[in-house]
Amino acid sequence: MSQELERARDNPPPPISRRWGRWIALAACLLAAALLAPHAGTLSLSLSLAWPAAERWLALRGSPVVHEEVVLGIAGRNVRADLYRPPAPRGGIVLVHGLSSLGRRQPDLARLARLIAERGQVVVVPHIEGLARFRLDGSEVQEIRAVADYARRRWDHVGLAGFSFGAGPVLLAAADVPDLRIVGSFGGYADLRHVVLFVTTGVHRWQGQRHVERQEPYNRWKLLSLLAGFVASEPDGVRLQEIAARRLANPADDTGPLQARLEADGRAVLALVMNDREDAFERLLAALPPAARHALERLSAVRAVSRIRAPLLIAHGARDPSIPYTESLRLAAGAGQRARLTVFETFHHTGPPSEGLSLAAGIADGARLLQLIDGLLSRR
Repeated sequence: MSQELERARDNPPPPISRRWGRWIALAACLLAAALLAPHAGTLSLSLSLAWPAAERWLALRGSPVVHEEVVLGIAGRNVRADLYRPPAPRGGIVLVHGLSSLGRRQPDLARLARLIAERGQVVVVPHIEGLARFRLDGSEVQEIRAVADYARRRWDHVGLAGFSFGAGPVLLAAADVPDLRIVGSFGGYADLRHVVLFVTTGVHRWQGQRHVERQEPYNRWKLLSLLAGFVASEPDGVRLQEIAARRLANPADDTGPLQARLEADGRAVLALVMNDREDAFERLLAALPPAARHALERLSAVRAVSRIRAPLLIAHGARDPSIPYTESLRLAAGAGQRARLTVFETFHHTGPPSEGLSLAAGIADGARLLQLIDGLLSRR
């Protein structure tokens, strides 16, 4: 798979005009850990033009959907969730957001939930507080597992899908939830240590091949917020969170005085996040506090995929600057024959670009997208 992608990058088809690029983007951006097309009124038409088989799935509008907010009493805590309910449900699916302060109200996820509900599925979108605060501590896995059990008690043919960093806890939870119809990972990760390497140095590897991608500075501060939750020393954890929050709000903010107050554990985490040298990564990773190293291993999804009994849909954008697509290749290898892997050549972390697409790549991704949708909504 990676060799095919490399050949495609070395010999790309000629780019197409911006106008046609947007049409193909409309055909390719209905689903993934992804940004849905803002031109919703023309979405059905553009998909039908790109792929005639879409006509059956995209029948005019869908069923009218009732949207309501519910509070689920789970494991001694209240979990807020949005419910999208069609009049005659044919099954259900739980969708889990990634690292987003908007959580379940992230606009692209809410739009996707409504589109799926219009096709006859009850959609449950829980608000996972840890993910909304850019944190992972394992409680997210328990909450997602409990929400999936809640859905299974009420509807038949229940699926479970996660996006971006939310896909990791989804896969860990799915390993212990029986009788799921489908499990989905869209833009997810296999091993958090690989993600740390990628975010800090741009390097990722698969089957002996080394790849280097340009990195987004914003991702470093999201990573710092994530790692701060793994620091057992409360003063350092709070200081790291404050540094991350300030730099996310203003990348030019001077956090030097706050950094100077960090103790040994905090300095070790910050050194890893600020590093950009591949040859220093293993040494800095080993210097992390033991609790942080253990959490990176415990929350890595690759350790769970072999125990998932449901069919597993795995999708990723080859241009993802936040989590490398090789993480999904690793997940699929760990899951074996139960996994169906889709790599979108034109997708980044939030969908396809609106220009610079090649005609062949855009059409191919549109076809892959529709096959993925069919798998996600199938009752078999």
